[in-house]
Amino acid sequence: MLKWQCHSRNKEQNRQKPEKQQQRLEDQQAHRLLYFRLPNISKPFLHRQLYILLNILLLLHITIGIAHDSLFCSNFDDKTGQICAEPSHTILKLVKRDDRLAEQIAQEHGMVVKTPFLDSHYFLLEDNTGAGVNRRRKRSIESIRDRPEVADLILDRPRRRVKRDYIEMPSLIGPVEENQSVRERRQAQTTFFERRPVPKLPFPDPLYPDQWYLIGRAVGGFDMNVREAWLMGYAGRNVSISILDDGIQRDHPDLIQNYDPYASTDINDHDPDPTPQNNGDNKHGTRCAGEVAAVAGNDVCGVGVAFLSKIGGVRMLDGPVSDSVEAASLNLNQQHIDIYSASWGPEDDGKTFDGPGNLAQEAFYRGIKQGRGGKGNIFVWASGNGGSRQDSCSADGYTTSIYTLSISSATYDNHKPWYLEECPSSIATTYSSANINQPAIVTVDVPIGCTKMHTGTSASAPLAAGIIALALEANPSLTWRDMQHIVLRTANPNPLLNNPGWSINGVGRRISNKFGYGLMDAGALVKLARVWQTVPEQHMCTYEYILDAPRPRPITGRFALNFSLEVTGCSQGLPVLYVEHIQIITTIRFGKRGDLKLTLFSPMGTRSVLLPPRPQDYNQNGFHKWPFLTVQMWGEDPRGIWTLLVESISTNVNVGGIFSDWTMLLYGTEEPAQPSDQRYGPYTQTFHRPTSGIGQPSNTQVGGGNNKRINGGGGGGNAGGGRTGGGWPGWFTGAGTANRVPPQNSLKKHFNNNNGGAPHQFSSNNIFGNFIRHLSRIVNSRRD
Repeated sequence: MLKWQCHSRNKEQNRQKPEKQQQRLEDQQAHRLLYFRLPNISKPFLHRQLYILLNILLLLHITIGIAHDSLFCSNFDDKTGQICAEPSHTILKLVKRDDRLAEQIAQEHGMVVKTPFLDSHYFLLEDNTGAGVNRRRKRSIESIRDRPEVADLILDRPRRRVKRDYIEMPSLIGPVEENQSVRERRQAQTTFFERRPVPKLPFPDPLYPDQWYLIGRAVGGFDMNVREAWLMGYAGRNVSISILDDGIQRDHPDLIQNYDPYASTDINDHDPDPTPQNNGDNKHGTRCAGEVAAVAGNDVCGVGVAFLSKIGGVRMLDGPVSDSVEAASLNLNQQHIDIYSASWGPEDDGKTFDGPGNLAQEAFYRGIKQGRGGKGNIFVWASGNGGSRQDSCSADGYTTSIYTLSISSATYDNHKPWYLEECPSSIATTYSSANINQPAIVTVDVPIGCTKMHTGTSASAPLAAGIIALALEANPSLTWRDMQHIVLRTANPNPLLNNPGWSINGVGRRISNKFGYGLMDAGALVKLARVWQTVPEQHMCTYEYILDAPRPRPITGRFALNFSLEVTGCSQGLPVLYVEHIQIITTIRFGKRGDLKLTLFSPMGTRSVLLPPRPQDYNQNGFHKWPFLTVQMWGEDPRGIWTLLVESISTNVNVGGIFSDWTMLLYGTEEPAQPSDQRYGPYTQTFHRPTSGIGQPSNTQVGGGNNKRINGGGGGGNAGGGRTGGGWPGWFTGAGTANRVPPQNSLKKHFNNNNGGAPHQFSSNNIFGNFIRHLSRIVNSRRD
């Protein structure tokens, strides 16, 4: 039996506040993170055993079996003997939350408890103070698992996470000179969520004239229409936003008035102060915070989009970032925080597939299910900066989560920036930087400075969070799904239509893998928020494709295979007749993963590229149960024939692999999202765009009978309402060209028959528990 041996590591710190720096140095002498090292045994043997164990854990993943590239490590090699990093965090999970019991268990083993999260999880840190420490430390840490009150002891490994600002540029403006009024405001104790008046436009803040994206100075006179929301009186009152990053400078003169300690903590050092290290590298979170909530009218820097909101920060990127660190950050004070903004993710190197682990996924789910009194927290995520490496945000499990709003970027001249990643999970766009000759984003900087050079999709996500805060002030009852609905409905594609790649989906909305549904429009968002009614209950319907023999299917060289499913929308149970999110979960192994391309076709003719080729990705393992997400069919009727086209662009005939399976998860509603929305009927209605050109069309059908019937409607009597039926469309609308239907192959389409021949149906009331059981069945029955 293997026994774990402990060792520890100290991290030198140089913090902004001298008293905090000294306190943390003292804390580090008393409390050190607990690490584990395996004894010296045969490395090939150990590697094989660990590999088998990790694959078993992957197959038993509580939700979707995401194959984390950073978890398995690209340098895991029997020949070189290189292995993954040692565990960085030790997590005690009790059967139920009991802080006193957790402290007792920790003391028995010479440890201390820090930062409870997810109700029953605790960070364990080594305690080097007090009598009998050495004696207690000799007890095997594994004995903790034997206690009946302990559900698990998790040895959590660090993962590679990067900030999404494309280049570090120095502040162009020096430290802020505080006048008397600023000093007085810093010293004053502000009351939370007070109703301060909106200052008069234009603001006197010195960098406000440089905020081109707020004042109509992008090329063509475009902006994000924030001033209209301000003029209606909305500035983010009563809304709390937390920036998950490397900390924020809470005493910055342009932030202190809006600082929210209840939306802040330090996960890296386990204390409540999110102040970053003053080492030149940790300015990212402070810059993001300034975009959201920099105070207006105080003669300092510029103006935040939601300048009357409350802003906090979580210091979690300035140290080893593990699944537990992410979960504790996402789980912070979910009843108080409304919006979490994250401008980081897996490496944007064009060769990584990675996403949230089990604990982080649970934190996401708890957030949308329990946060904000059951209305759900709103998670805003930067889509990624790997465009120059031809990366795709479809390989990022944070942006492909149905629980996040993935935000893309546009430049000053309304073009795609060179760092932009394309994927069908991006829902909308905000402005950001381009090259060094074009203006970037204005915000605060450390130490107590300002900058005009905040960059990348890192700058886009906080702008979106600020705009969303305006809508939440207008209607605090909006749920997390309501927000996704109104963001995509009000996004404005017009400023960005000069970029190639736009198409029109089955309900007449413009869509793009670069920009989602278009540029966020704060004025339109607030107007729609004020009259929006809560959307109906969300259902989930799953369809699993069963391959004919041989199973799994061999694939070699260049190929193109299409696999079709007939969908009835779970019409006999909990119907999904109006689509929201669609996830395709598939397992493919191939000699060069980057040569693969996946495209999904809907019954209403929408084409969505789930994964483009990624030339930098030479991984030979492919992906296992990876959840690709598209939001481009939002509002469509799913009944009919869906086809997944799997292609390889490989020129090497010796490159091969296997296609194992794919499953489609449809999320949506039985009824229209709003009572005023058009119900489905014959495809004979015409669509008229708003004359203002602002926002997306309403949810009306378009076309003129161009969808062909197959066998009298395919879906049979389930179609209803005179609908043309579930037949395969004869053409696809896309960027002004007609793309012919890919040829059908001889593979059969089947439904899983474990539910009486019907697809699997879940309601949002118990969607997670049912989802776990169903996905566990899929994973266990579809092993490759």
